[in-house]
Amino acid sequence: MKKITGLVLATTLLLAAASGCTTVAQGATQIPTRSQVEAATAAMEAAAADPVSPEASPTAVSVADTAASMAAAQEAIEDVVTDLPDYSTATTVLLGDPITVDGPGASVDGTTVRITAGGSYRVSGTMEDGQIIVDVQGKEEVYLELAGVHLTSAHSAPIYILDAQAVVLTLAEGTENYLADGETYILDDPEAGEPDAAIWSKTDLLINGSGALIVDARYRHGIVSRDDLTIADADITVNAAGHGIRGRDSLVITNAIITIDAGEDGLKSNYDKDPERGFVSIDGGVIQIIAGQDGIQAESSVLIRNSDVTIVSGGGSTDSSQRVTAFRDPRTGGAVASDDTPSTKGIKARVDLTIEGGTIRIDALDDALHSDGTLTINDGEFTLATGDDAIHADDTIVINGGSIAVARCYEGIEAPVITINAGQIHIVASDDAINAASGNAGGGMPMGGRPGQGGAGFDSGNRLEIHGGYIVVDAGGDGVDANGSILMTGGTLIVNGPTVNMQGALDYDQSFTMTGGFLVAVGSAGMAQAPDASSTQYAVIINLPSMLAAGTRVHIEGDDGGALTFVPSKQYQSVVLSSPELERGVTYTVYTGGNATGTVTDGVYTDGTYTPGTQAASFTISEIVTRVGTAGGGMTGRGRR
Repeated sequence: MKKITGLVLATTLLLAAASGCTTVAQGATQIPTRSQVEAATAAMEAAAADPVSPEASPTAVSVADTAASMAAAQEAIEDVVTDLPDYSTATTVLLGDPITVDGPGASVDGTTVRITAGGSYRVSGTMEDGQIIVDVQGKEEVYLELAGVHLTSAHSAPIYILDAQAVVLTLAEGTENYLADGETYILDDPEAGEPDAAIWSKTDLLINGSGALIVDARYRHGIVSRDDLTIADADITVNAAGHGIRGRDSLVITNAIITIDAGEDGLKSNYDKDPERGFVSIDGGVIQIIAGQDGIQAESSVLIRNSDVTIVSGGGSTDSSQRVTAFRDPRTGGAVASDDTPSTKGIKARVDLTIEGGTIRIDALDDALHSDGTLTINDGEFTLATGDDAIHADDTIVINGGSIAVARCYEGIEAPVITINAGQIHIVASDDAINAASGNAGGGMPMGGRPGQGGAGFDSGNRLEIHGGYIVVDAGGDGVDANGSILMTGGTLIVNGPTVNMQGALDYDQSFTMTGGFLVAVGSAGMAQAPDASSTQYAVIINLPSMLAAGTRVHIEGDDGGALTFVPSKQYQSVVLSSPELERGVTYTVYTGGNATGTVTDGVYTDGTYTPGTQAASFTISEIVTRVGTAGGGMTGRGRR
């Protein structure tokens, strides 16, 4: 498990109550020092070192199946390329007028080169409205090197692979190669609509080599294999009216540089007859995609490891205010789909999406990361902006690490079951920042309310579990919403919640059990909730008499020193606090306003002092949940079991 780095600020908020803070000037309380923070952090990290995770989760099973399929595909490709030929002894083909061939296995018919025997071929030269056809009967491989090729075809695929055991297409070192087709095709198979790509293969295709390839696909797709497609160590640019690169059975990319501008999907694998096929695997390299539809789409699974991926899909998230209603049921707020509405997600998988590491930047009109099944993030740096959900799964989401920054979204993280074990997460959402809800969970809330706003119809199987990590959210709707239950055993959760009373910084339908970690949540008071009596860690909810302006400090100070100095980024009336440092029998005083010095991170002050402003309330902890104030249906200043 990756080291949890986000606990420092969690402990800073309440450390003073346990660290014996001293008065440094009349009316000024010392804010905990960095060394005190680090000491408490170490204790919390030790407690969170073995976080709870779903046992035998569907995600684990799906990832195992995907990994096995990927390994098998890699092994098959390795069998083909174990002994690459010396292209200096290959049959040479020089394109031009006329075309010349030196060696066996290839013939010329006008402007068409036809390869009919296995072996190696080296092609160079320029040809307008020509074609290279590979049609090898039997179990033979073809090795085809492009060594400075400029080839166009007005009415078909410039490279057309009809039959072979497999084809290896090598881009010769130091060369640039260019392929382009026309806007109309004369189809060999009109019923199937094939061929339909500038490079079209009916068999396994591997593209490798350190040279460069540019593909202008004006008819439909850029590169297509109807079997497995693997790209290794290649530099490829594709401009396509349709899909950029598609491997029907699988698409495996290793250490490649790929740039795509596609009218439809960028990278795609769409075989739907075998659950172990139809996957996309990216391991290393740099991928840049502009897609009219999905950036990356797989019929089964997507697996990304240690890659630099940048995607803009559907024109990006800037038009989200006009399009978000197309994705949502106006009665429940749940996601809806239409056959007439193209999918414009960043990365989409039907079964499982797993990201092991790398740098992922996505600006998507629809979801940034989406799985119809399970979604797992183990590591990586993510910068996401979207017109709908930043991270969405129809079944489960598990976050085990990484740094996730969501600059713009409708909802941040959404799935029926969400588990956060580690990682740094920052979310800005126009609606719910984290939402544990089923796609069909409704409740018929008034004014088009979203599921999980305290209404009927919650699914008791929905749950959010936080076992570690550092999470900061800014939500226009509910900050953290569960149409079921919430369990928090560790980590840090800072919520700048809604300013309207129909929403809450925390919103759950069934239970919120808090046994460890640190929580501060501020927002409106009308629907304010706190962890409930099933918790084992003390919590307090403070509902102030009126809304306070953004930037107004709130300070909670115990008998033995300062416990919290926090500056909300938005106006607020309710403050929820839970920490291991809250103690039974201790009396705390709540101040608003005032002045503070020190370091401020995500609204939290450390290494400084606080000079009191206005005393707003005081309370003594006697039970697991203490309520202060009258808004949100609470009692005043007394503990509650």
